[in-house]
Amino acid sequence: MRKPFLLISLLFSFFIANAQTFTGSGGLIPADGTPAYYSIVPTSLAGSILTKNFGVLTVCINLNHPNVSDLEVALISPDGTKVMLSYANGGDGNNYTNTCFSDKAGTPVNEGSAPFSGSYKPEEMLGYVNNGQTGFGTWQLSVTDLNPWAHNGMFINWSITFGPDATAPLEFTSSNLPIVIIDTEIQPIPDDPKIPGVMKIINNGPGIRNYLTDAPEFDGTIGIEVRGSSSQMFPKKSYGLETWDIQGNSVDTSLMGMPSESDWILNANYTDKSFLRNVMAYQVWENMGHYATRYEFCELMLNGQYKGIYIFSEKIKRDKDRVNIAKLNPDQNTGDQLTGGYIFKVDKQTGSGGSGWTSSYAPSANPNGQTIFFQYEYPKEEDISSQQKTYIKNYVYSWETALKSSNFTDTTNGWRKYAIENTFIDYFFVNEISKNVDGYRLSTFLHKERDSKGGKIRMGPVWDYDIAWHNADYCGGDITTGWAYQFPCPDDYWQVPFWWSRLLQDPLYKSHLKCRWLYLRQNSLSDAWFDSYIDSISGNLMEAQERNFTTWPILGVYVWPNPWPYATTYEGEVNTLKAWVHNRLAWLDSNMPGTCETTFAVDYTEARTEISLYPNPVADVLHIQFETFSKSQIAISIINQQGAVLLSTAAESRPVGTWTETLDIAAFKPGVYVLRLNVDGKYFTSRFVKGV
Repeated sequence: MRKPFLLISLLFSFFIANAQTFTGSGGLIPADGTPAYYSIVPTSLAGSILTKNFGVLTVCINLNHPNVSDLEVALISPDGTKVMLSYANGGDGNNYTNTCFSDKAGTPVNEGSAPFSGSYKPEEMLGYVNNGQTGFGTWQLSVTDLNPWAHNGMFINWSITFGPDATAPLEFTSSNLPIVIIDTEIQPIPDDPKIPGVMKIINNGPGIRNYLTDAPEFDGTIGIEVRGSSSQMFPKKSYGLETWDIQGNSVDTSLMGMPSESDWILNANYTDKSFLRNVMAYQVWENMGHYATRYEFCELMLNGQYKGIYIFSEKIKRDKDRVNIAKLNPDQNTGDQLTGGYIFKVDKQTGSGGSGWTSSYAPSANPNGQTIFFQYEYPKEEDISSQQKTYIKNYVYSWETALKSSNFTDTTNGWRKYAIENTFIDYFFVNEISKNVDGYRLSTFLHKERDSKGGKIRMGPVWDYDIAWHNADYCGGDITTGWAYQFPCPDDYWQVPFWWSRLLQDPLYKSHLKCRWLYLRQNSLSDAWFDSYIDSISGNLMEAQERNFTTWPILGVYVWPNPWPYATTYEGEVNTLKAWVHNRLAWLDSNMPGTCETTFAVDYTEARTEISLYPNPVADVLHIQFETFSKSQIAISIINQQGAVLLSTAAESRPVGTWTETLDIAAFKPGVYVLRLNVDGKYFTSRFVKGV
């Protein structure tokens, strides 16, 4: 009775000692953007278990295509695990000829050039499929033309080799960062619409290690989609998330200690090997006293595969705890209600872009007839009424017309009649410090509050800085000298609006600009602050970055649009960034226009002091976020419904910035309370609910 089992064991031992190759045929590569699948069933591997002792060693392909940078090539195992072999590589070259992918190859495929031939390290580890699944079953190679209707191609054949001494999935059991686990039951995640999935977040709090086996702080249903525009060219994808109930309706939820909402972002930051550029822009904007996207670093497990470091963050959205402007319903089309609030942007119409209107005023550089296009962000394209479209278009036209006029410097009837000056000054600083190659012309958000609540255009929030801060090898993005607003590439389709050069023709604006710069350089924009921030964030990522760059081996490798030279270590990436920031700040110190007789900041009397409380309702610990727009004495108190003061803090001096305080209210009885913020003798209040 033991002989059949012995025979199987002997055969399998033979397979372990000897590599086995299986081949499959090909076919036409569809030119309509749909993936083509080519299959191999290695029937002789029945009973095999794929591990590092015996697993997939190589995948080899032959295909003809006139522009292989249009192609995504991936391996899909019998259990649904998908490994990206090559994604949009090869420039304008053609063909993969006898091209093999192996984790032990010396050259990453994204460093190769077409026509491809020989051995390359794939985009993701082949070892992910050697995860204990059986080798027997249907193996698929998927090929997708990412630029549909452009070219026809032919997939000729492929092979897969199993053998000893394979690689295995990266071992990931715990992290000093929060862990996000998402399962879509292997369903591919599209660009649009969102598909259902399940998400868990393991976040035990600051200083406490997180294990995959720990109880999650969140375990629920989500909708998920791929997000981004040019970033979709990268194999490591960014995602948009929405927390759902079981019926697929959005549900506001507090995640990672952030205020409750339903829309969230998982940002991959693939081209930014420091992971610092986006969050540093957010932090600078917040330090200057504005709402900025809240964020937390995490590590992502997606459908059982480790995907690396991500930034879990808020999406720019109208909300009392995000862009705090009035809610505008489709039927609010008259009077004060019609005047706000609005969020609009200058951006590409791909990604999250939509409809809008074209500015009546061309950008400063427009040799090819370039225009500026404004897009509706809030209300959404499907919600905004025709009256609301007309109102915001006309208001922006009035502002731009005033800025173009001969009396644009008039403080009563000039451009300041329609816009808040300090937000333009601070937005200028963020883009110029970072030398943002996309600055002003893409991912540029603006918002307008209702007239009864201030009613003028404000810049921000800031967004999309992963190719800023010395991370673009074109149009001056890599050098420390020169102005970002003077974008030196006039043939590019997207150009900088005329506003920024025009504002610098206003002597008062330049004076305020210089005063604000001198003030901020003493504190929140000092060299010491940047060093401290960069060291703090990068130090916290030091453990996780090793796993990230094992999964995505791109250190020392060109990833668009990295400037030369490419650091070969994470420490090298961080040090290069720090040195560049110091040099950039020094250049700005020497070249900032305007004169100033004092180092005080621009008067922020038009700015609003607002309080954000979260979570609300609250159980034990209440988080309070507020802004100071000048050096202020701050005190906090909590009052019950009978008017009794139950808790108070001593007045404390605070410089300009955004502040977060935490109060322990575990001993409070359930009920409604008022939090009162005392700012230099002026009181601001907000209610919260204490739960059980």
